Amino acid sequence: MTADNPLLHAEGLPRFTEIQPEHVVPAVKQRIAEVEAELERLMAQTQPRTWANTVAPLEQVEERLERAFGPVAHLKGVLNTDALRDAYNEAEPLLTEHGAKLGQDARLFKAYQEILDQADAEGLDAAQRKVLRDAIRDFKLAGVDLPPEKQERFRAIQVELGQLSSKFSDNLIDADRAYKLVITDPADLAGLPDSEIAAARAASVAADAAAPEQHWTFTLHVPSYLPFMTYAKNRALREELYRARVTRCTQGDGDNSPLIDRILVLRKELSALLGFANYAELSLARKMASSPQEVHTFLSELAERSLPYGQRDREQLFAFARERDGLESLEAWDVTFYREALRQERYSFSDDEVRQYFPLPRVLDGLFATLKRLYDLDVRECTSEIDLWHPDARAYELVRQGQPRGMILTDLFARDGKRQGAWMGDCVERAKRGAGVQNPVAYLVCNFTPPVGDAPSLLRHSEVVTLFHECGHALHHTLTQVDYRQCSGINNVPWDGVELPSQFFENWVWQEESLKTLAGHHETGEPLPAQLLERMLAAKTFMGGADMLRQLEFALFDLELHSDYDPGGARSVHDVLEDVRRRVTVFQPPAYDRFENGFGHIFAGGYAAGYYSYKWAEVLAADAFSRFEEEGLFSPEAGRDFREQILERGGSDDLMQLYVAFRGREPSPDALLRHSGLTEALSTS
Repeated sequence: MTADNPLLHAEGLPRFTEIQPEHVVPAVKQRIAEVEAELERLMAQTQPRTWANTVAPLEQVEERLERAFGPVAHLKGVLNTDALRDAYNEAEPLLTEHGAKLGQDARLFKAYQEILDQADAEGLDAAQRKVLRDAIRDFKLAGVDLPPEKQERFRAIQVELGQLSSKFSDNLIDADRAYKLVITDPADLAGLPDSEIAAARAASVAADAAAPEQHWTFTLHVPSYLPFMTYAKNRALREELYRARVTRCTQGDGDNSPLIDRILVLRKELSALLGFANYAELSLARKMASSPQEVHTFLSELAERSLPYGQRDREQLFAFARERDGLESLEAWDVTFYREALRQERYSFSDDEVRQYFPLPRVLDGLFATLKRLYDLDVRECTSEIDLWHPDARAYELVRQGQPRGMILTDLFARDGKRQGAWMGDCVERAKRGAGVQNPVAYLVCNFTPPVGDAPSLLRHSEVVTLFHECGHALHHTLTQVDYRQCSGINNVPWDGVELPSQFFENWVWQEESLKTLAGHHETGEPLPAQLLERMLAAKTFMGGADMLRQLEFALFDLELHSDYDPGGARSVHDVLEDVRRRVTVFQPPAYDRFENGFGHIFAGGYAAGYYSYKWAEVLAADAFSRFEEEGLFSPEAGRDFREQILERGGSDDLMQLYVAFRGREPSPDALLRHSGLTEALSTS
């Protein structure tokens, strides 16, 4: 098994198509054993500790371990099968236990302290010193100072939390895969664009080649769910689909409720072991924000500013629905439908009309042209034979001034067995290797509607925003010039700052100058009409108050759940959510809504007590973009400074200091409020 195990291939790209479930556990066990053996060798040295004889060699064997499991985690997200899931779930606790033990190794902790104490004598640079300081902090947060019995309990909690999060994610994938809304009466398709009807028909045929002609399938995947909720005139079917989505993972073996309860109990216990009052305090120990109270104040002030605008949005939407269709109440399954109808009436364009100008090939060409103008970056699709995991996947090389800087591997279309949403992941990290440098590689994953027949995939404008968002993350990973893997790319960047490059890059999707290259009609190549663009820009802040409050609802729920909530007390998790909703939600959902059971960001992702990061970083991103508003959309100086101070520096320095070096001052929320339409005079019309 060792000789032909593709997960033990530590050079170049992973051999995706060779990876089988039976490779996973043996590879992980072997790599863990290698790390442990190297650690013992390093700790047995008698010469003085240095970066070269301790930190560097340990980092290299740790990377080999990560490269054995990283492709597995990626495949679990994009090609989830029962066999791969079982292998992942067997290997993941081994990694968690290993990582926890490494973090509690007092010998290694002492070695890092000794190396940092001799930093001047050894001539360590600023990035190396930051790696050491942050590692020492992380040793303490891993329980290195705890007595042995508490260290053992700490490790057990970490292992169980990893298993619970994986199960939470698996349940969501299973729920999304299991549900189908099948329509056989063409009248029930009223309101839906032809492209969405064709996609639903294609879904039926994909599931059963002999499906009757009048057979259309809609699912809970966003590219199917969202158009139905936006355009379908059949209110009862909208409610049916809505109910299915907001009650995912609430029954039987796939119920996430007991997982949530257990996760919160364990997070509280973990925090207490380290001397924190709650999990939010522990989470913030690695972030820019200093305390849960600071974050709560930040979110509450944004909510207070947004609430009058959100209430206006609700009143206007209800008045429109009542006048148009005689609705006596505006229900959750009505909001998206009437929102789109009101937008069409007010601004004279529809989402589907705009989609015709964003065929994916044209959008990608425009994206690459934007990167060339902004960062002098050439993007070239790799036409040579590269082993990728699915026919939809593509590989692109990034080149700047003739020098390869990295690669981006894309997987852009929705399918069964693929996690919902969009994300960037690290495949290979930049690091010194011998006399050269190992260039970074990023995954960029989305869930767009696949092309049907010869027609290209047509993106909603919001999906173009998503693509630019994830590309911003990928640039942060691949343009790094830091040679130490521990702080290159997004590594070691505080979680409430990691969204800065992604949200910053979204701005180019809203600018006339960049849209000239991004948009062109999929049949004629006609550019986006000036009048349509003008209407799109006018509608940018449409329902801006409600949208802001929706995100603040998620962030406040997350924060209060991890700071004020007492697991096992009188209040339930849902009670916490309902309390937040009473304060900030303008479109109240029905009583059966169980949003929390699908909130993967905080129960199966890295955003626990950190969802506020989106808004925190959005302040930074809007303020950063305001420099381009002042100097020009493609200002060479501003583009160079953002690349050099933010994208290339990774986690090698304090992010606020890097931001000030780019912007010349600390950030202000004014630009975010302006971009969100929350500085305009309120009116009821």
